[in-house]
Amino acid sequence: MTQTLSRETEGARIPAAPESAGLASVLSDFRVLIGRNVKHITRNPEMLLQAVSLPIVLLLLFRFMFGPAITVPGMAYVDYLVPGLLAISIGFNSTTTVVGVAADLTQGLVERFRSMPMFGPAVLVGHVAAGMLRSLVSFVIMVAIGLAVGFRPGGSALGWLAAIGLLVLFAAGVFWLAVLLGSISKTVEGAGGLGMILVFVPYASSALVPTQAMPGVLRVVVDNQPFTVLMDAVRALMNGTPAGGTAWLALAWWGVITVAASFLAVRKFNRRTKG
Repeated sequence: MTQTLSRETEGARIPAAPESAGLASVLSDFRVLIGRNVKHITRNPEMLLQAVSLPIVLLLLFRFMFGPAITVPGMAYVDYLVPGLLAISIGFNSTTTVVGVAADLTQGLVERFRSMPMFGPAVLVGHVAAGMLRSLVSFVIMVAIGLAVGFRPGGSALGWLAAIGLLVLFAAGVFWLAVLLGSISKTVEGAGGLGMILVFVPYASSALVPTQAMPGVLRVVVDNQPFTVLMDAVRALMNGTPAGGTAWLALAWWGVITVAASFLAVRKFNRRTKG
């Protein structure tokens, strides 16, 4: 038996399947819930506007107002700035995911899903996939505007592929953290506040300015936190400068964060929906 969801999930159908269907049934649930969240994006263009608005404003602001006063040894400031803003834009995108997960849990939608023969965590996978799609759109627009205002990266094609791979892993980690925060939130309003953590923490990094001029203790903290490691690796790979061990360190940091965040998010989600 197939049931049609409410208007919020219009067009997404949860096909019933016996438990013996196993992996095929789970993959079908993933497809349906990913499709549900992607349709939210296409039907709400303001989501895409939100996904790119702040990073674009920051790019133009720092490029033309603050950039002339900031010196980066060995490269133009715009070449330093754009990779950092690509990572910041992913954090900015995550607020929609935090709020969306909290809304599903508090407004009765998950209870409807529970009445259907489906794999519950597929709800979370749908949110993560949609968030990564928003980030992909943001990435393309940010790079295009960066090129228009003087971004001239010198990295090789292989370096860019490695940088994009790290950003994909980073996005997966950030959106699973967003899902975890949404699963913790008791209200949609509270979820909006928690989502600000993933918006502002990346600013305490090397995203906008080099860390060399920071006070000693602050510099040690900023240099060794996972957002800075990721941004430094992506910046080096895109610009063709030596990455040292930052790429492998970023891979390790965000591999662990992604696995841990997804495990905790699914565990919290199952606890809240158990009944």
